[in-house]
Amino acid sequence: MEPQTRKMLDKSFSIVGVIAILLMAAALVVLLAPIFARGIGAFAFRGTVEYRKMTLDKFGRGDRERIEREAAEAALARAPVYETLAAFEAEMEEKGYEFRRGYRKEFGEVEELLHELLGPIPGEPAPVLIRDQYGQTRWNRALVKLGHVLYIEEYDYTDTSQMGKLVLKPRAGYFGGTALEPLFPYLEEHLEEMLRPRFTIYWRFLFDDSFDSHFFGGIWPEMLGTFYLALGAMLFAVPLGIVTAIYLAEYAGESRFVSLLRTCISSLAGVPSIVFGLFGLAFFINTMRVSPSKSVLAGSLTLALLVLPTVIRASEEAIKSVPRAYKEGAMSLGAGKWRTIMTVILPAALPGILTSIIISMGRAAGETAPIIFTAAVSVGRPLAVWQTISQPTPALPWNIYNLATEHEAVDEIRHVQYGMVVTLVVLVLLLNLTAIILRARISRRLRG
Repeated sequence: MEPQTRKMLDKSFSIVGVIAILLMAAALVVLLAPIFARGIGAFAFRGTVEYRKMTLDKFGRGDRERIEREAAEAALARAPVYETLAAFEAEMEEKGYEFRRGYRKEFGEVEELLHELLGPIPGEPAPVLIRDQYGQTRWNRALVKLGHVLYIEEYDYTDTSQMGKLVLKPRAGYFGGTALEPLFPYLEEHLEEMLRPRFTIYWRFLFDDSFDSHFFGGIWPEMLGTFYLALGAMLFAVPLGIVTAIYLAEYAGESRFVSLLRTCISSLAGVPSIVFGLFGLAFFINTMRVSPSKSVLAGSLTLALLVLPTVIRASEEAIKSVPRAYKEGAMSLGAGKWRTIMTVILPAALPGILTSIIISMGRAAGETAPIIFTAAVSVGRPLAVWQTISQPTPALPWNIYNLATEHEAVDEIRHVQYGMVVTLVVLVLLLNLTAIILRARISRRLRG
């Protein structure tokens, strides 16, 4: 091959490599940008006076005098709304049964929507559910709720060849000529005065408890539960994985049994995670009885089995990559095999072993299927360390799935779901970054 041709091929391979890296980076941006764009709403948003009242009541945070003054000003702006409702109720009583029958259902819908928008009417008994004790706490959701008050959603099926088209009909037209008609333009013009939105930074989203199925509060129980499960999995998987790797690399030699063992380990790494979850339920909970039911302990053991093949194979490769001269030099000085392993080989293999541990911890933190049957619940309080032996916990991956598929009001708490996703992604990225930094530092120290 001519030198010029070789140089052109080298340049071509370099260009292809750069393009591949750029495409991978672009794909990562395309994947993560929408997640972060939506997830940032959990931390930064326009909070209403209802949000500030809730924060003061449930967490004891905020300037009480200022919040009470804002609530009083908002109440003055809402007074015409309640006066209009009372006037329409009086009109229904005055005009008789036929009038009441014609408007009762629609008026009930308006009252319910106003309750969700502004909270309970002053003087009413406090609702039992926390979500019913406050109006809309976020301005973007308040605008959505205002649209439901102002318009009736109907579907037009006149064209049978297509799906029904959504048609928004002004609700004010339905109540035309009644005492309730002025309510709708008033709401549209004065909603900002009634809710008084203000830009809010809610960094405590990571550390606050949740209330009423994530309608309010943060994700601290899920954060703590994820930490317990990932750390517990590593406590079980790391010692067993490293000991196994030492045996395979230094003692096992080559035989049919060892080949079969390595094949089993590789096959175990490819087993679907849902199988590990079912095994954990059947073995650790129903057979071994490590806990009466779901628990962090059972989930940690299940996750340990899941990441164990990764720890074993990566640690074995790290041990095998240590130069043979290190081992021969130590043994020539009179060190025994075990002492050589502990004082020479393992320190030299430490960067690779730490990398496998941290990457495995990131995988354990992000797994959903293994903890569905063994450890995770939808809601719960933060657990003390001793409670992890016998009690289940909320966890980020399971709650992300649960909020997306099973929550009764998923649109109301969408920001919580995306906030959890952002938190989990950042957590895994930080773990991977930590692995890279630790590997580089330890490698540099060993070389130096």
